[in-house]
Amino acid sequence: MPQILVEGLAKTYRVAERDPGTWGAVRGLVRRRWRTIEALKGVDFSLEAGELLGFIGPNGAGKSTTIKILSGILQPSEGRCEVGGLTPWRDRIRHVARIGVVFGQRTQLWWDLPVIEGFDLLRDIYSVPPDRYRRTRDELVGLMRLEKLLDQPVRQLSLGQRMRCEIAAAMLHEPSILFLDEPTIGLDAPSKLAVRDFVRVLNKERGVTVILTTHDMHDIEALAERVIVIGNGTILADSPFETLRQGVLAERRMFIDFEADAPDLAGLDLAGVTVHGRDGRALELAFDPRVIAAPQLISRITAAHSVADIHVDEPAIEEVIARFYDLHGAGEA
Repeated sequence: MPQILVEGLAKTYRVAERDPGTWGAVRGLVRRRWRTIEALKGVDFSLEAGELLGFIGPNGAGKSTTIKILSGILQPSEGRCEVGGLTPWRDRIRHVARIGVVFGQRTQLWWDLPVIEGFDLLRDIYSVPPDRYRRTRDELVGLMRLEKLLDQPVRQLSLGQRMRCEIAAAMLHEPSILFLDEPTIGLDAPSKLAVRDFVRVLNKERGVTVILTTHDMHDIEALAERVIVIGNGTILADSPFETLRQGVLAERRMFIDFEADAPDLAGLDLAGVTVHGRDGRALELAFDPRVIAAPQLISRITAAHSVADIHVDEPAIEEVIARFYDLHGAGEA
């Protein structure tokens, strides 16, 4: 049986509406209008123990709503959801003892307390035996390089430092499932790399099941073997990322540095090739390998022009996802 099972999950909200201005506010007190928002519409997926799932989509797509239901914070309007055999919002006490949750914009540590004291309070909340707690805490501190931060109040930490502490805090009770909602938002490059390395260790070496939501597609490319794309409250795709890339954007990119200024290639027989960018001696081409193979394209260009350097790459992951959103009308509302 899957560790996480979601079937027909739906969530609707009622939002009060009123006309602008003072009179609009007064009329709203007398006769209130409501608008229904469908945050989720029949979401279905399952996850086996030890998987690392990238859960992506534009703002307002339903990512955070799904995570909040899975973690027991919200109750869905319809549908079935089981995590480790438990219904999250009905068995909250038993459920939260087995999961870790990190929301990029919220903290579970106490703002004015040193980090180590926040860790100790979480040990008491989760009733972790002292010996097990010290062993886990020391291991997490070493993995996330937190030694110099333990005596600092949380409010004095940088965003990157705080997020490293938050992820360590979420793992102090050794949960088998970790939900990460935008964990690298606003982080600098070293902090992002530290978070990615830590998540990779948790998943690969400890077998922790991870669901990661993020707008940073490099996080997805570095970590996720499987990707679910959600848009307008529905699942648009569920596949390995490379399958998604090939289905949405099969073209590849060729970057060429010429000995002189980049030439006009119109005279060459280059079917399936378009110029994607030009800057001095540099030229970026987009080509479909199903129409013209990379060796054939290189041969035709180098036969006609002096080339200093050339390499072939996949389109940027952000471009693939943006194209997918366009194709499915999943952009922001």
